[in-house]
Amino acid sequence: MRLDFVGNQAFFKELIMLAETQILIEKIKALPPEKLAEVDDFVDFLQLKERARNLSKMSAQASAPVFAKVWDNPEDEAYDAL
Repeated sequence: MRLDFVGNQAFFKELIMLAETQILIEKIKALPPEKLAEVDDFVDFLQLKERARNLSKMSAQASAPVFAKVWDNPEDEAYDAL
């Protein structure tokens, strides 16, 4: 029986993610209790960093049409080649 990796790519990605999640959970369980606060703080930091990155990306996408009106003009064509 041949496995169709392309057809099952999403399934395999999910399976790998579950395995990695389980490994991470086991590592966290092995930590001393006083280190759990550090792990919690680090997870909060990563989530905040991701939110900031997403906000920045959404801001750039939202402002692109407005800036396009300013940047796309005949007077500034010389700068387009830079």
